[in-house]
Amino acid sequence: MLSFRVEPEVAEKVREMSVYLGVSQSEMISEALRTHINMLAARRDALVYQENPLTPEELAFASVERWTPAEDWSEWADAAG
Repeated sequence: MLSFRVEPEVAEKVREMSVYLGVSQSEMISEALRTHINMLAARRDALVYQENPLTPEELAFASVERWTPAEDWSEWADAAG
């Protein structure tokens, strides 16, 4: 559980938006905080990646994601019956 103070203007905006969205203030603040923390984590991850890019060994399977079946298997769905 977290508890913190905000300026009265911010508290009023929270109340207004929670009524507008039809959610509790707690739910709205929790979702906003979760979203913000995820954004900060993504920025941190991007910095870590810049400082430590993938090695050639780690990139070895990058081309595999573009592989497609060598044959057309679409008719198999009709083969069962």
